[in-house]
Amino acid sequence: MLRRHFLTGTVAAVAATSFSALPALALTPARARTLVDALVADINRVIASGQSQSAMNAEFERIFRRYADVPTIAAYALGVDGRRASAAQKRAFQEAFTGYISRKYGARFREFIGGRIEVNGVRQVKSFYEVNCIAHLRGEAPFALDFMVSDNAGRDLFFNMKIEGVNLLLTERTEIGAMIDRRGGDIDAMIQDLRSAS
Repeated sequence: MLRRHFLTGTVAAVAATSFSALPALALTPARARTLVDALVADINRVIASGQSQSAMNAEFERIFRRYADVPTIAAYALGVDGRRASAAQKRAFQEAFTGYISRKYGARFREFIGGRIEVNGVRQVKSFYEVNCIAHLRGEAPFALDFMVSDNAGRDLFFNMKIEGVNLLLTERTEIGAMIDRRGGDIDAMIQDLRSAS
């Protein structure tokens, strides 16, 4: 566990350095906002649809695949264990992880039924843009929902999200690491667990 924590911290530091060292992007604030405007419109449409949770999860998986840099998010979540994973395991993990994220955050977005998300502004952070949104829920105070957008994948996509300041990348890396540890380091067993997790 100590080795995992040390390596996780090291990889996170390298990743942060790599992002800050990248050259200026062709991505603009307007393009970052356009992506998130479309993403938010799709999310708002789903939460207003009145569909069952399973139908909403399928819609959120489609949204995730359309707007997110899935390979980057999945690779970050797998973390240091990705170094020993085979190509087949990485592909299987990415597919299982996509379904898992869609179910997990689909359930969270279901809490937004009767509410709405509004895009509030854009700010540059090093080599990417953070698009700031406000989530308005019935009977609750509004809270922040932020999307980090880059074009490192060759097109404009979000690669991280924060709900009330909780960082998706860091949260999922911790969760996946814990799942692997519970399986004694067995990546295949973790992937099986991920397919049924929510």
